Amino acid sequence: MRLFSHMYELVMKWSTHQHAPRYLAGMSFAESSFFPIPVDVMLAPMSLARPDKAWHFAFIATIFSVIGGVAGYIVGYFAMDLLEPWLHTVGYWERYQQIIAWFNEWGIWIIFIAGFAPIPYKLFTVTAGALNMALLPFILISIIARGARFYAVSALMLWGGESMEKKLRKYMDVIGWGVVVLAVVAYIILKLI
Repeated sequence: MRLFSHMYELVMKWSTHQHAPRYLAGMSFAESSFFPIPVDVMLAPMSLARPDKAWHFAFIATIFSVIGGVAGYIVGYFAMDLLEPWLHTVGYWERYQQIIAWFNEWGIWIIFIAGFAPIPYKLFTVTAGALNMALLPFILISIIARGARFYAVSALMLWGGESMEKKLRKYMDVIGWGVVVLAVVAYIILKLI
């Protein structure tokens, strides 16, 4: 199934658009609060298409991802009572309870792990708000984790250059499905721990 390569081609077109930084900012914000597609799928091609702006793109992704994370935090802080019935309805209640258990076990470090790893960061931002986690440490850890992730993506694209782009294009579906499999395996391992 060529799902990821089709998305890659679409994002490559977006990455050279004059408003690409705005799209990246919007996607970064949305991904941290409600959107299911990771920012990396836009950041990587943008860094490849405009290597002179790669660090700028990583900065945009970091800042707007953290702002989106704060929005998710606010939703969790003020609206968790409204979200709870919906979480039961869509079958996310158990996942939410698992994230609470991770917060209890790992404390603030779960924000770092969620911010850097390819797992849905938005679930952790909302939960942090619902658990009344201190906002300043939440923001600081989010900046460090999201920044490390996005700057690493941009650095990898700069290092790899045009040959990296050709390899990405060729193996995008394998990489995409591999990431999905790794995320599932990581989830299972974390659930067993």
